[in-house]
Amino acid sequence: MIESVLAVVLVLGLLIFFHELGHFLVARLMRIGVPVFSLGFGPKIFSFLYKGTEYRLSAVPLGGYVKLSGENPDDEPASGARPEEIFSLRPPWQRILVVAAGPIFNFFLAFFIYWGLFWFHGQQELLPVVGQVMESSPAQTAGLHSGDRVLAIDGREISFWSELSEVVQQSGERALVLTVLRDQQQVEITAQPRVETRQNIFGEDIQVAMLGITASGDAQSIPMGPGTAMIAGIEQTWTIISLTGQAIIKLIERIIPLDTIGGPILIAQLVSEQAAVGLTSLLTLTALISINLGLLNLLPVPVLDGGHILLYTLEAIRGKPLSPRIQEIAYKIGIAFLVTLLTFAIYNDIHRFFK
Repeated sequence: MIESVLAVVLVLGLLIFFHELGHFLVARLMRIGVPVFSLGFGPKIFSFLYKGTEYRLSAVPLGGYVKLSGENPDDEPASGARPEEIFSLRPPWQRILVVAAGPIFNFFLAFFIYWGLFWFHGQQELLPVVGQVMESSPAQTAGLHSGDRVLAIDGREISFWSELSEVVQQSGERALVLTVLRDQQQVEITAQPRVETRQNIFGEDIQVAMLGITASGDAQSIPMGPGTAMIAGIEQTWTIISLTGQAIIKLIERIIPLDTIGGPILIAQLVSEQAAVGLTSLLTLTALISINLGLLNLLPVPVLDGGHILLYTLEAIRGKPLSPRIQEIAYKIGIAFLVTLLTFAIYNDIHRFFK
């Protein structure tokens, strides 16, 4: 129990720290005053002052913030702040960079995690070994057996399950010649895939050619040096960003049901479960949550980073900021939206738990 709680606190702390670190570093790079850097909200537990910034550890560990000098035009600038250090007096493009740095650093965190995992553990690839053969499937008709290892398809060498799956799906219903290793002997089998309706990861019906086999689960670790691991880390980060972005769009389109939305209870539960599995699983989940946090913060909702970026972009286009009244209304709508979303997510978490 203590280990689970500690894992949740550490993961949330790491995500919050990296997000706020992005805001902080870019603000400092542009010589904008940063009076406060806080992990957590509410009463401060511990703090110290260094180079004009008060670093705080606060009581409520569900977020954090970086306070910028003159962040709002109506705020009193920090004592002794020079005009060039005041955030609200900077041109819109500079404010956009400071605000966007938070979500971007969440993506950086995911990349660093993936890079490290690939570097130290290599890349896991499923081997093209048949696990289960479905009843009345093209594979059963052709005579494929559980335990068969596919060496080639139509003369093309197959090393991993992903290659086998790609060739079959691209074949349509064209007959394929499979070279199979069975009981230390090579056997050639002709199989004709069948196009069937299946659901993709978003629950959408798609037409796909299939043989009717599953992978055995046998895997191979491919060692990677720092360079190849970096490239694999970039590719993996982009893949998850793309899939998460598509999932958000499909949630809005109601293709993905709203009851799949999770909140802090689900996150704590998942972190606890993966911490029990091992450090690698916990780090993989941390990278996934970090990407989700980055993308959600980029949504054009006032109060979120994306909402600030939208307002600063409109200011750059118009040559002047929106009126205080319009901004106030926008922020109230944004707060109402976030409170509603959080309430709905927590309801889903509780309902899912008891269900």
